[in-house]
Amino acid sequence: MAKIHLIGGEKGGVGKSVVARVVAQYLIDKNLPFLGFDTDRSHGALLRFYSAYTSPVVVDRYESLDRIVEAALAQPEKRLLVDLAAQTHDPLVKWMDESGVLELAAEAGYSLTYWHVMDSGKDSVDLLRRLVDRFYARLNYVVVLNQLRGDNFDLFEQSAEPARLQELNATVLTLKRLHEPVINKIDVGSTSFWAAKHRSETDGKGLGLLERQRVKMWLHHAYEQLDRAGV
Repeated sequence: MAKIHLIGGEKGGVGKSVVARVVAQYLIDKNLPFLGFDTDRSHGALLRFYSAYTSPVVVDRYESLDRIVEAALAQPEKRLLVDLAAQTHDPLVKWMDESGVLELAAEAGYSLTYWHVMDSGKDSVDLLRRLVDRFYARLNYVVVLNQLRGDNFDLFEQSAEPARLQELNATVLTLKRLHEPVINKIDVGSTSFWAAKHRSETDGKGLGLLERQRVKMWLHHAYEQLDRAGV
């Protein structure tokens, strides 16, 4: 069965694109074929860092979004990885509703998993609640607690959402914070995480020895988390 992974969270600045990049690198390193789709018109991260695997899609054009499902049906052996820009939830849901995307899934043989990337703030918890209220058991869920801005997720833990996610057999993952100067160097160099692990400072855009080691340790933990998600 083809798997469509929607990497979202709606709120800007929570690290959705970093998560999409990590998942893309995970699939490459695990030799799992995939196709990427990027909805960010201005500075799409998947298009920038994994251009060989990625195509742009426009969320307010049905014929553009249709390509995601059509690709899943045409190439069921490949994962479909969709990086959702901020403020794309409403047009995406409208397309799904009016096109019967969820209703077609079981019949046509594909699954949809929504990855809700969140920071430790209340907005992320509220958006998660709205997402689950809207779709409940009609979607699969992976919730990513991204330590980009902090590691205190008490607001999430004390909410009703962990219990609801457990009822839905959702997966909750933690993405550790990567040292900010390192991620900045990777972004400035427009390098993949593979290149970040292997290119030294002598390559111009590479990292120092211990910086590369920090990336390796960070990815190792991230991959352990992704193993649990059944990507």
